[in-house]
Amino acid sequence: MKLFTIFGNPVSHSKSPLMHNLAFKGLNYKGCYTRYRLEDGSKLRDTFIKLGLKGANITVPHKEEAFKACDEIDEFAQKVGAVNTIVHRDGKLHGYNTDAPGFLKAISTFKNIKTVLFLGAGGTAQSTSIILRDAGYDVSILNRSLGRLERFQKEGFDTYTFDTFSYKHRYDLVVNMTSAGLEDDNLPSPIEILEQLVPNCKACVDVIYGKETPFLKLSKRYNKPTKDGSDMLLYQGIIAFEKFTEDRFSFEEIKDHMQKAFTL
Repeated sequence: MKLFTIFGNPVSHSKSPLMHNLAFKGLNYKGCYTRYRLEDGSKLRDTFIKLGLKGANITVPHKEEAFKACDEIDEFAQKVGAVNTIVHRDGKLHGYNTDAPGFLKAISTFKNIKTVLFLGAGGTAQSTSIILRDAGYDVSILNRSLGRLERFQKEGFDTYTFDTFSYKHRYDLVVNMTSAGLEDDNLPSPIEILEQLVPNCKACVDVIYGKETPFLKLSKRYNKPTKDGSDMLLYQGIIAFEKFTEDRFSFEEIKDHMQKAFTL
């Protein structure tokens, strides 16, 4: 029996254990997936090894620490500087990023989207900004403070803080990349900014899943098409499962079992 987990803080809300365990059972793979609340991200590697894990997913706020914990990192994760999937193979920890391709597939249902504004500059924003730009989207980032924006500035993205933001043009898609609204009623940016952005955009996405966040409620008040993080979670989970099981199963085979987690 191979053991897998998800590291995060908070992590009790995570649907990943249900998703992966449904797929393990449905595909007759001898695996068990748990959750682990990790407060200190610098201890991720030691904890991974101590638990005897075959693989792990990593959620907020440890994706940059997960990058540091790996011995080998695939080309895309190396490019974006964030890891959300680790596989123990040949005595080494191999790091991948499945968030970004999962997000790209999730927003493909929205039509005529060219300009995107991310609210937040964490690990998920790092990876998805790169893959969206590579796919032809124009991405900007708005964050509370300047520190986390420096990496995006070096990569050539337009960046703003709450204090420097000025509404220059309409963004087609506005995305909450923060944890605001996950365990509270907070918005990802000041209401004064959102009341400029949301009425003029085409759609809104929140990477938080399983609840209608204050950001999504605000978006619906302006009659905007919305999407939570469920599709992104499903697609990145399928890609991670492919890594965990060394491509033994197809995307569609995994999806058939994993998507049941969203109806239970």
